[in-house]
Amino acid sequence: MLSIVVFIVLVALIFDFINGFHDAANSIATVVSTRVLSPLQAVVWAAFFNFVAAFGFGVHVANTVGKGVVRAEIVDQWVILAGLVGAIAWDLVTWWWGLPTSSSHALIGGFAGAAVVKAGFGSLVASGLAKIGVFMVLAPLIGFTVGFLMMLLTMWVFRRQTPGRVDRIFRRGQLVSAAAYSLGHGTNDAQKTMGIIAVLLFTTGHLEGSQFYVPFWVIMAAHAALALGTVCGGWRIVKTMGMRITKLRPVGGFSAETAGALTLIGTAVAGIPVSTTHTISGAIMGVGTIQRFSAVRWGVAGRIVWAWVVTIPAAALVAAATWLLLRLAGV
Repeated sequence: MLSIVVFIVLVALIFDFINGFHDAANSIATVVSTRVLSPLQAVVWAAFFNFVAAFGFGVHVANTVGKGVVRAEIVDQWVILAGLVGAIAWDLVTWWWGLPTSSSHALIGGFAGAAVVKAGFGSLVASGLAKIGVFMVLAPLIGFTVGFLMMLLTMWVFRRQTPGRVDRIFRRGQLVSAAAYSLGHGTNDAQKTMGIIAVLLFTTGHLEGSQFYVPFWVIMAAHAALALGTVCGGWRIVKTMGMRITKLRPVGGFSAETAGALTLIGTAVAGIPVSTTHTISGAIMGVGTIQRFSAVRWGVAGRIVWAWVVTIPAAALVAAATWLLLRLAGV
């Protein structure tokens, strides 16, 4: 049993690494596309703050994922393994296609899909999934609105400055906003893997005591895996996020990153697992819209939205098939 648990913990950390690799674009696309940092400088900057986030914002999201998606009595090591396989498979497919989909929703979809094929829809925690579903829609809308308002505010505050001076100010400002966004990204995304590992330890009797909690070593391992994945992040998605949705200048990058950071840190403190991808995409669109509606390439945005819609059912189907294969193999 212990060897199986160790293996699944390693698979969870591989998912976390792939999450960082896949979602590196969320943290660095704007700062790279505005040429404030080179891609290498940007991924190191983002990875550092992804890891530092371990020390600041608690584990509220991890508790939601661990207790608020699938009923604890249904969860076993095979449900978790199948869920992770579904999430990893969808992440790799969408990375290859260059689509910035949500690793968070892939993980939740995979976890739920494996539970449903094992014990039916009654195995799901309706209230937890409803909260996640509501913020699946709200996160990009909040990002869009805050990004739009941030851009409007900065344009008004600096309306008497020359374009060159504004660029110089916000090239420095983007270092701060990119760091803040990476803190939000780290605290939100690493906690989802923490929740999965903690519920695995809890349901297999490897967590001390009778209460669900997230051990410190799990917190550190999840943030380290996410940060390492960010360092190895994929350039395909950076191009979609930073260049193909809309053209950004440093002031726009600053506004989008600040909007994303405010949204992610706020939802993390509230224990709501939102998609960092959806949030920053919405913020970039909001910033682009302030220039003119046609500044946003809505065809690319539409393709991204369709990938968002498909993420949960696609990961759920792969996870369900994996669970069935595990059963057929006699485990």
